[in-house]
Amino acid sequence: MKMIQQFGIVSVLAMALATGTVTPGLTKSPVAAAATPIPAGAIEAFATLRDGTRLAANVYQPAGKGPWPVIMTRTPYLKDGRPDPKRDPDGSKTRAALAAVAKHYTDAGFVFVHQDVRGKGHSEGFYTAFENDVEDGYDSVEWAAAQPWSTGKVGLSGGSAMGITSNLAAMTAPPHLTAAYVVVAPFDLLQNSYPGGVLKEKDVLGWSKGQGMSDAVLDQQRRRVADDVFWNRSAMSENRKYIQIPIYNVGGWYDIFNHGNISNFEYLQNHGAKGARGNQKLMMGPFGHGPLSGNLEYPGFDSLKLSGEQEIRWFDYWLKGIDNGIMAEPPVNYYMMGSAQKGALSAKSRMVASANWPPANRPVSYYLTPDKALTIKAPAADSAKIGYQFDPAKPVQTVGGANLTFERGPMDQRAIGDRSDYLRFQTPVLEKDLSIAGPVKVELYGATDGLDTDFVAKLVDVYPDGYEALVLDAPIRTRYRNGRMPDQVKMMTPNAPEALEIDLWSTALTFERGHRIALHITSSNSPRFEVNPNTGEAPGEHRLPARVATNMIYMDASHPSALVLPVIYPEGQ
Repeated sequence: MKMIQQFGIVSVLAMALATGTVTPGLTKSPVAAAATPIPAGAIEAFATLRDGTRLAANVYQPAGKGPWPVIMTRTPYLKDGRPDPKRDPDGSKTRAALAAVAKHYTDAGFVFVHQDVRGKGHSEGFYTAFENDVEDGYDSVEWAAAQPWSTGKVGLSGGSAMGITSNLAAMTAPPHLTAAYVVVAPFDLLQNSYPGGVLKEKDVLGWSKGQGMSDAVLDQQRRRVADDVFWNRSAMSENRKYIQIPIYNVGGWYDIFNHGNISNFEYLQNHGAKGARGNQKLMMGPFGHGPLSGNLEYPGFDSLKLSGEQEIRWFDYWLKGIDNGIMAEPPVNYYMMGSAQKGALSAKSRMVASANWPPANRPVSYYLTPDKALTIKAPAADSAKIGYQFDPAKPVQTVGGANLTFERGPMDQRAIGDRSDYLRFQTPVLEKDLSIAGPVKVELYGATDGLDTDFVAKLVDVYPDGYEALVLDAPIRTRYRNGRMPDQVKMMTPNAPEALEIDLWSTALTFERGHRIALHITSSNSPRFEVNPNTGEAPGEHRLPARVATNMIYMDASHPSALVLPVIYPEGQ
């Protein structure tokens, strides 16, 4: 089986890609009654929802006599496509591509329903970015199940924004929803848009603006950092307990939703409701939300495609009852990344099967030292710390990472240069391989001379030639160190060290012999994350002038700052 077929990744349906912010932004359907051409082979049909709103869908039927099981994708990116004015001015190439995707399903014996969400394309109503997709998803699934061309069994499929709409519908447990195939989608929109309490500046606001959100809505997004009932209404973390179906989750190690597919699989497979528990699948590959930037590559995973062989096998089993052996295969398949400089992919880069996620591992702490080393020996000194000045007017530039709208992936952090506010801690050159698979975190003891600041951590694989390949990165805003419920938000006591846990999400990587393991610590990463003005003001205010902060990292016996890695022992190592 070819890797790209086996994996099935993000589709031509994801022509624009989502970050998953749920802030309401009222935008009327731009072409609600327009005669926009539909792709060849499609018949436009309308589902009437519980409130009377009509949603438009392109319906593609297989040849012959039905009825057939249904695969549905619900999109904010227009079922008839969004042509490129330069490359495809009349939209013919876009419609042909969409028709080809539909043919993939109809040739396999499924009706394919490609629906515009509320307020988009030919659908009525106002678009509010995932706010209505809970009820709308339920109603749309039940509408499709009741049509004369349907057997009554419906599967949901989609990547990115369409993965989000699939998850939201699954939470409502429509009686006729039988299975789903979800690619690169978050588990919690709040946590994904504001990791560690820090806004993903360029991607969240940039995506929202591209969806027609007003400046007033963008300002509101800057302020929506705290946990509240409005976030949780559509949060998978709160509502996935209601899901009753098998879901095949596909994610990427460098994808903006890395943690989503993993977290949803973990919960549903081990703790889910009847119908979900024990029936989940997970695949994780070495890709991002678009082509990787930098000097590393993983051939076979360069282009993202949703409609693959594995997806059809999944729906054949659950929607048609074909026993093709897919449920006898291991629940988890993940890509163990190794050295991957272009043209020199290591043989240690490979797919690995596992009974669950994470695979069995041993958390190993690599402690920070004053001489900027990482060691497995716990600190014994009574006092040890390193300080630096963090100037919000001179933030550290973003170089790669799990980005959506700009360069992404394992880029070389040497581009950042030598800065006093950018600390590189690293191990000696490794004498043997060290493999990790599972969640990575940083237990940091930090202090600041003000009320609030940020700390940013990066896991880096340092190659023998000095290339600093970014693996994972994440921030924490110190006021949210205890959580984001209103009673958990707490300002810092100036110059007093506090325990700060930075969740770097998960990965699977072999640090090969001759490489170094590195942890980079700083206080900004712009424009990937919003820059903290260090004033302690409420999110989005910025009325006070930004101030330069003196930030400290402690690394003594009482404050053992450490990088914690999930070390495994693969066969043959």
